[in-house]
Amino acid sequence: MTVSPGGPRRPFLSFFPRLKTTMNSRERVLCAINHKEADRVPIDLGGTRQSGIAASTYYELKQKLGFDSPTRVFDTYQMLADVERPVMERFGADVVGLYRPEVAFGIRNVDWRPWQLFDGTPVEVPAGFQPITEPCGDLVLKLDETLIARMPNDGFYFDRLETYPGAAHTPVEEVNPPLMSTELADHYHSQSTALFENTDFAIVAPLGPPFELFYGLGTGDFSAWMMTLATEPDYVDALLDKLTDIWMENLRRFSDAVGDRVQIVQICDDFGTQHRPFISVKMFRERFLPFYQRGIRWIHEHTNLKVMLHSDGALRPLLPSLVEMGVDILNPVQTSAEGMDGEYLKKEHGSELVFWGASLDCQSTLPFGTEEDIVRDVSEHVRTMAPGGGYVFAPVHNIQARVPVDNVITMYDTARSLASYA
Repeated sequence: MTVSPGGPRRPFLSFFPRLKTTMNSRERVLCAINHKEADRVPIDLGGTRQSGIAASTYYELKQKLGFDSPTRVFDTYQMLADVERPVMERFGADVVGLYRPEVAFGIRNVDWRPWQLFDGTPVEVPAGFQPITEPCGDLVLKLDETLIARMPNDGFYFDRLETYPGAAHTPVEEVNPPLMSTELADHYHSQSTALFENTDFAIVAPLGPPFELFYGLGTGDFSAWMMTLATEPDYVDALLDKLTDIWMENLRRFSDAVGDRVQIVQICDDFGTQHRPFISVKMFRERFLPFYQRGIRWIHEHTNLKVMLHSDGALRPLLPSLVEMGVDILNPVQTSAEGMDGEYLKKEHGSELVFWGASLDCQSTLPFGTEEDIVRDVSEHVRTMAPGGGYVFAPVHNIQARVPVDNVITMYDTARSLASYA
């Protein structure tokens, strides 16, 4: 969501009666991420690129709610909708994202034009988004004649095809990730000012290393990257060291640009499968913890930002190491993954980690369950995770295409009805 400086302030929970003692959204989230009970549990819909909603489902949701406005695809990689202020208000959302002008594939989110998804959903996309349709019906994106992404015919989002430095075994001296430009720093300054002054939302900014230090470096040939991890520790350490240096300089420039207007910085890396982590605790601690710890330590020593890690899957064996690494907030808290039971997480790590997500099983219950199933799962998770604060309600990753909109409405309305600490 983009906000212009000096724009009008709109009342926040205009669709809901106010509680006897109320907070604004930013105050509410700050309470939660500092392990305190606010007036109610904060709610996130579209505040990050991992708590958003597919454009086709969002379009149907707005039709159901009677909102008539263009549906914009702000993330052309995942085909996510830009969640608009009236929809956020309808569901009591408290969080907004601060993004680069180029959210995906280097395409600036400007000069919107009409487009159509495979299922016929009318949307708007940035003018620079110009996919090529292959004879088989697939959509592909190219950069300088190099194929970088593909969406299968009748698919819902793109698969990235670039080969990243770890998978390509690029010599460290040839890896030159970009430093934050003055133009980008100015963008962060102006947009953080607009969001801070013209809304009451808590602000989350994604600003991890130039590549995800584990999963992201293996894009293109993940098997080759895993072999490199196991056999070439000196190369891996040199690569991670260089990326961390760039990350820390970008953090300095970002901090100078946004001041104290942003509350949370997000890093993303996928360490877990459905049943266990991708790597052993030993390898995680030897290869990745020291570099993430170095960057996160700088954040905590020089800013008031809380650090959110987005990592799917069965992370239970890694949780003590993530706490030691400096992570404050864990997202999306995939409670359906092995060992990620909500009661265990809250009991064992609720004083150390804020849980952001943990709404219900978004792989089965949300797309395929009944409304009664939704109410049961959401009620169980809110009652388990909410006591004592340290919890923000959000979908367990993005709400996908073809999810019934009645289930989406039920999920958020159930959370809202149970959210009060009064």
